[in-house]
Amino acid sequence: MDDGIDTIVLDEELAYVDVVPLRWVALARPLGADQAAAQAEHNLRLLQALAALEDYGPNEKSDENSPHSADLMRLEFKVNLLLDLVGQILVRAQPRPPAMPMRFNAHAAIWRAQDPVPQVGESGQLELYLREALVEPLRLYGRVASVGVDRRVKVSFNSLGQPLADLIEKLAFRRHRRQVAGTRQPKNA
Repeated sequence: MDDGIDTIVLDEELAYVDVVPLRWVALARPLGADQAAAQAEHNLRLLQALAALEDYGPNEKSDENSPHSADLMRLEFKVNLLLDLVGQILVRAQPRPPAMPMRFNAHAAIWRAQDPVPQVGESGQLELYLREALVEPLRLYGRVASVGVDRRVKVSFNSLGQPLADLIEKLAFRRHRRQVAGTRQPKNA
């Protein structure tokens, strides 16, 4: 059955696909153990916050028997609107790199680089700004595995640890599920 949505994979795993501000930062030497542990903790908190922000929406079914469900939905909508507005203000105050199409999972990321183009074998961090309401980027460390003539860069990540890999896998799955559900929604004329 062709539902109009291609499942995007990277290294044989489901990948998160989007157009997001991203930046590659080359590193002269690998992170120390303490720095890597602190960054892993930061990434875990960031993905947990992202999951909490995405865990809302009009697609959720409310309990119609609850006398306060409509009030709670309105309040939740207002809080989410406020978060989006604050995110937009933060973006203006703290400029981000240009947004570009990319895909990533717990193993690797692919995007088309702008100048300067990373070199194969270069180590560094990929900064992904996944949502305006999140001030800090997701920072994933790895090594440039390939650079195509079309400037398509593939970075293979260092071992991210199972908790972080699980959250990235869930993020990719939720994104894919929303895309599939969007194509199955009846079009209202």
